[in-house]
Amino acid sequence: MNIKDLGKVHVAIPKLAEDLRDGRVDRREFLRTSVLLGLAIPTAYSMASLLTGEPLMPQALAQETPRKGGTLRLGIFVMDASDPAIYDWSEKGNSARQLIEPLVQVGTDNLAQPHLAEKWQASEDVKTWTLYLRKDVKWSNGDAFNADDVIATFTRWLDSKTGSSNQGRFSGLTVKDGDTVKMAPNALEKVDANTVRFNFTNAMLSFPESLGDYPALITHRDFATKHEANLIKNPIGTGPFNLKEYVVGQRAVYTKKADYWGGEPYVDELQFIDLGADPAAELAALSSGQVDLLYKLDPNLLPGYQANPTIKIYDKDTAIVGVARMRVTEKPFDNKKVRQALQACVDHDRLLQLAYQGLGTPGQDFHVAPIHPEYTDLGPLKQDYDKAKKLLAEAGYPNGLDIEINCVDDPKWEGQIAVVLSEMMKPAGINLKVNVLPGGTYWDRWTKWPFSVTQWTTRPLGVQVLDVAYRKGAAWNENGYDNPEFEALLNQAQATIDVPKRKEIMKKIEQILQDDAISIIPFWLKIYTASSDKVQGFAYHFAREMYLHRVWLSA
Repeated sequence: MNIKDLGKVHVAIPKLAEDLRDGRVDRREFLRTSVLLGLAIPTAYSMASLLTGEPLMPQALAQETPRKGGTLRLGIFVMDASDPAIYDWSEKGNSARQLIEPLVQVGTDNLAQPHLAEKWQASEDVKTWTLYLRKDVKWSNGDAFNADDVIATFTRWLDSKTGSSNQGRFSGLTVKDGDTVKMAPNALEKVDANTVRFNFTNAMLSFPESLGDYPALITHRDFATKHEANLIKNPIGTGPFNLKEYVVGQRAVYTKKADYWGGEPYVDELQFIDLGADPAAELAALSSGQVDLLYKLDPNLLPGYQANPTIKIYDKDTAIVGVARMRVTEKPFDNKKVRQALQACVDHDRLLQLAYQGLGTPGQDFHVAPIHPEYTDLGPLKQDYDKAKKLLAEAGYPNGLDIEINCVDDPKWEGQIAVVLSEMMKPAGINLKVNVLPGGTYWDRWTKWPFSVTQWTTRPLGVQVLDVAYRKGAAWNENGYDNPEFEALLNQAQATIDVPKRKEIMKKIEQILQDDAISIIPFWLKIYTASSDKVQGFAYHFAREMYLHRVWLSA
């Protein structure tokens, strides 16, 4: 295959291919970046194979012919999933994903692939993106899916009144107007009924990946205008299932859509069953046949799952993390030396062992994970109580410090992080009180607590979470972080297609975050789930996204 034979491709792809051939980038980064720039996934794999001599694609194991029919029961929290624009739990995204869909789907191979968008093209400077929408998709009310749906959805996301995390996720489509943020002029351009152009104020290399994030689900053009902004009351969707019943805290029931554009689902019905917060209830439900598949399982109970020969276990390395973050606008965390003192008390390896059985990778106090292609290892952090005491004294606390940390009661490992941190800080004279709160109480104020543990889900690129969580004014900026140097470098990273150059920029970002000491990043999780051995065709997703229309049940 010659690059000239591919027709029109992004100008950066030939250079990217040369970098792969000459060893300046690895296969994974070539695949990721070329696909982001619009190269079809099969073509990207073919090029990588020819340039490296590695196998074309991972070989799938031969499977039986899928069996149609039956009911698939999933154990998962059934939460209020009214308005997709403001989802803050991936469980909500999974409830909605059966009904409505993203423009782009990030696969279990961590590559962005077309979904409601058939393909996309990026300008040379990756500021302008053109998405070509599928023409064979209909909403469940009979309307054709088109550009109006995409523009209406984005318009809601970018309106500060909505309160959507997508405003930060797609910040390059916005401008600041005094103390508010609003959609930039000409940000969204309807080219024709099935084509939308996005004009960013700054480069946005991660745009396709961000379109696959769990709150980035496209709603009908009349959502929140002619209809109430409530997906449960107005379940109009393009997805593989229709909603039959939804009871928060109990169950959700979906029936298959035989004419789904992506192919008729194998099972006739989906049932989402809320098993509560007790991990033992999940094990009991799967073992007794109450459910067929779990959204997650507690690693502390792995031996119980492993002891049952009828249970299949799945695992995945991720960028999921329980961030012990400090709100830098609140005393005493407005003093960097206090924050650095807390960090100096932490033994990350020991923390991983005590809080999560060692099933993960120690953090280095910056929110970029080893699975991210931009990641640079800055070296392990050392516990240093003398340093912690010196910093506290310089900050005006020579006799120690009394502070509190808040965490949610489920999952249990988040509370364990707080408990272990409390013990680790005692030798430095820091008395850390741990407040374990019920979910409703914690999440009502999760962006406001002075010091707390917040679970962040995984994302394919490091720049994605940095966009959403650490830009000034972003809805999910729970640290209250405001660093113009950081944001300028993040803009550079989003604009830099050359992989080695982008990694150098990201290394500087990591060093800034580590030095500013706004968070303790304890460890990156390996996650687990399980199913009955009757469940076939299930692929475990690194962000726990549940794509179930191609899952089937053996006899």
